[in-house]
Amino acid sequence: MNKANVLVLYYSQHGITKALAESIMLGAEKAGADVCLRTVPRVSATIEAVEDSVPESGAPYVTHEDLIQCHALALGSPTHFGNMAAAMKHFLDTTSSLWLKGALIDKPAGVFTSSSSLHGGQESTLLSMMLPLLHHGMAIIGVPYAEPGLHQTSDGGTPYGPSALSRDGKSTLSNDEKSIAIAFGKRLAQHAIKSRNNS
Repeated sequence: MNKANVLVLYYSQHGITKALAESIMLGAEKAGADVCLRTVPRVSATIEAVEDSVPESGAPYVTHEDLIQCHALALGSPTHFGNMAAAMKHFLDTTSSLWLKGALIDKPAGVFTSSSSLHGGQESTLLSMMLPLLHHGMAIIGVPYAEPGLHQTSDGGTPYGPSALSRDGKSTLSNDEKSIAIAFGKRLAQHAIKSRNNS
């Protein structure tokens, strides 16, 4: 069996999107994949990276090579006015060279997000994050309703991808949010492994 490398790429400001990323990583590892956890630097108001090239702590910053080497991608960002954060959009806007080469075509990919209110634009953020992945020719993976957490959650969780609600500044996931994220990571990894074994 060919080992699959799943890239979990996220941007997090207060920790809950990072918690989703770590749960997705756990699910992908349970499915037998190697996982690469990466983030992007903050940007200034002029949309330029404003941090050192190596973060002080946490996941390293993503590179184009990470995208080329991965067999599947989980992409996560907090919700900013119903869209992804500028830092993630800024990074994705630098990937035209990968698009020209078709470097990401047919790789499984999915998205995840968080917001501070229940109707804070989670689903529109998830859908908007899919757009650049579709342009890259990636195969979008969501969360099927066979996942029990989708039927019982009163916090985050959507068929478009895992999500979390950071109500009152909470930075930990509810049991349903965590189970949905783990199930998503497992499903994404399984698709990557299957794709590797069929190639």
